[in-house]
Amino acid sequence: MSAVAELLGPCRVIETPRLQLRRVRAGDAERIASLLGDPDVTRMLARVPGTFTLEDAVEWLDQVGYDDNWPMAITQPGDGVPIGLVSIERRQGGYHLGYWLGRYYWNRGFMSEAVSGLAERFFEETAATLHSGAFSDNPASLKVLQRLGFKVTGQRDIWSVSRGRMTQEITTALTPATFQPYRF
Repeated sequence: MSAVAELLGPCRVIETPRLQLRRVRAGDAERIASLLGDPDVTRMLARVPGTFTLEDAVEWLDQVGYDDNWPMAITQPGDGVPIGLVSIERRQGGYHLGYWLGRYYWNRGFMSEAVSGLAERFFEETAATLHSGAFSDNPASLKVLQRLGFKVTGQRDIWSVSRGRMTQEITTALTPATFQPYRF
């Protein structure tokens, strides 16, 4: 079990007004591959290849394991089909939030709602700082973070696998004191 799973305990489902967040599972591979097959989605992600295949999805799901509680598939109640993912992982000595959403679901507040639900659960269990970031050419992602109370901590160049080059990232951090839950 990962450090995040140990910290957050046996979270099976997080419910928000319009969404359900649940653990990813093997059956999600085809849907994940389909959503990440969109280059407009993958170009905003640092660790995802620009051409994401079903094999990539299966391999990734094998790596994260199904007994772990994170990452979480973002689904709409009733069908359980992923529309994106949101995760917290332990990296570089801290907790890091990552997320993406299928293009069809953009501009509806779904990501703000999903990140808020996961962050709220995280802060119920710990007072640790939650780190995240957004590419400098992705103002919508930065808006999601700022809407929830993430504060800009700096900028850095990171390697983007999908872009095949260094890309500027705006780094952010959220504490329980600055967290502002999103209410749809």
